Amino acid sequence: MAMKAVSFRPAVPGDEALILSFIQALAEYEHMSDQVVATPELLREWIFEKRKAKVIFALVGEKAVGFALFFHNFSTFLGRAGLYLEDLFVLPEERGHGYGKALLKHLAHIAVEEGCGRLEWACLDWNTPSIDFYTKGMKAVPMDEWTVYRLTGETLEQAAR
Repeated sequence: MAMKAVSFRPAVPGDEALILSFIQALAEYEHMSDQVVATPELLREWIFEKRKAKVIFALVGEKAVGFALFFHNFSTFLGRAGLYLEDLFVLPEERGHGYGKALLKHLAHIAVEEGCGRLEWACLDWNTPSIDFYTKGMKAVPMDEWTVYRLTGETLEQAAR
């Protein structure tokens, strides 16, 4: 399938419902819909008021066909910031046109433009189509020797006490 002309735009206040719709669609794809507690109000607060993350939409014409949510992290070894891609999602009916690759290339451009040392993300182990795309299509290197750890909810509260 040929890719239609794609453009990108950053999310702006007022896009909270659109961002949430992509989050919910991603959660459904990942069989994690029950874990979504985000609301438009929370997204407004954390993305636009506190500026803790950024969102970019991939557009075909005026239609948002994909999104990426990312933020800066920091590498002590490189001594510079990087971009961490939290989520990238292309609507199921829009897949196969190259929009996901275009989003990743756009994020790579942002990282290079900002002088970041790397662009990284995580992928669920069962998501073979994405893993194949990342490793074969984008030449990304899996970090097999690393394990992600997480504190959340009550365990996070306990750790803070």
